[in-house]
Amino acid sequence: MTSRMPLTMFPSGQTCRICDVCAGKGLKRRLVEMGLTPASIIQPLGCNRGSFLVSINGTRYALGKGMASKIMVQPVYEEVSRFG
Repeated sequence: MTSRMPLTMFPSGQTCRICDVCAGKGLKRRLVEMGLTPASIIQPLGCNRGSFLVSINGTRYALGKGMASKIMVQPVYEEVSRFG
């Protein structure tokens, strides 16, 4: 079973997948409009002046720490194929 954690606790620079958004309808709608939907692959870039920076599909977004803490993510492990 994979572990879920808030986006704010995930290490910067590693790839993760959004599993759930624990928020009201308004915030969920706003995140969907930005492309941050469940099953989306994102990369946290860290904090900058009170904002939490993320990258999704080559676009960078600055989220408030409160918003980012409501986004639950899990790590994405690349499958390693062995030949030979």
